[in-house]
Amino acid sequence: MTGTKYYFVGLNADQFRHPLDREATNNLRQLPGLDLLIRSVLGSTAEQVFQFNNLASSILVGDRQLPHLHNLLKEACDILDLEAPDLYIQQNPVPNAYTFAMRGEKPFMVIHTSLVEMLDDKEIQAVMAHELGHLKCEHGVYLTMANLLVLATNALPIWGTLAAQSMQEQMMSWLRCAELSCDRAAFLVSQDPRIIMSVLMKLAGGSPSLAPLLNLDAFMEQAKTYETLSHSQLGKLLQENQSAQLTHPVPVIRAQAIREWSGSQEYSNLLLMKDSGYSSKGLPKGGWRNW
Repeated sequence: MTGTKYYFVGLNADQFRHPLDREATNNLRQLPGLDLLIRSVLGSTAEQVFQFNNLASSILVGDRQLPHLHNLLKEACDILDLEAPDLYIQQNPVPNAYTFAMRGEKPFMVIHTSLVEMLDDKEIQAVMAHELGHLKCEHGVYLTMANLLVLATNALPIWGTLAAQSMQEQMMSWLRCAELSCDRAAFLVSQDPRIIMSVLMKLAGGSPSLAPLLNLDAFMEQAKTYETLSHSQLGKLLQENQSAQLTHPVPVIRAQAIREWSGSQEYSNLLLMKDSGYSSKGLPKGGWRNW
């Protein structure tokens, strides 16, 4: 898609949330008090620790520091009807990005330099939009809970560990569902499914030298083959075993999901609320999560 982008004034997360995410999030909301407990106990301290580290060892992006990245973030926030978080660029050889906002204070986003080096500007903006999707969908408290459960599994006695592992499996399953919603947020900003699919292709097997040589059509044929093989009984079993310990669906599944959603009636309905202007409704309380 080329030309002027659509801005989704008054966008609500449930208008693009993936149904698997909706179901899994509703299930987690049935656990009373945990979200309030995590916000109260960890929120303020964690925010201060991260902010201190980011200011010490990362580059804070702004209108006078890497302004082209600042503008990409601002446009993404305008399209999704969000206030912009702080953006830091951090030297790191592992391609990654994450966002944190625990108590409704000013959130921040971190993008590693290795990811910037591998992607073009449109793809970098898609990564930003994916992270903004976690904030828009208010995923943060449960993401923090998931990380706490990972730590608890190593600290509890064996009777407690089994319970913690069961909860951890539930949270990991939820995380994979949540990522599908954030990929949709990335598509709402890019408004070109091939940009999202290209990011996923490069995350699967890219590098600064290989990325320009990769063929997206061939990658999507690979995704289709994976989907076809997954329809068999053995394929379903292999897919379940493959993803059981992952926080994200595998890249080919995510790419195929975006290709399908871009042609859906649900997305077409969202275009009916497009507007040439924008408004900011304030930032939902969120948390951090990797791309």
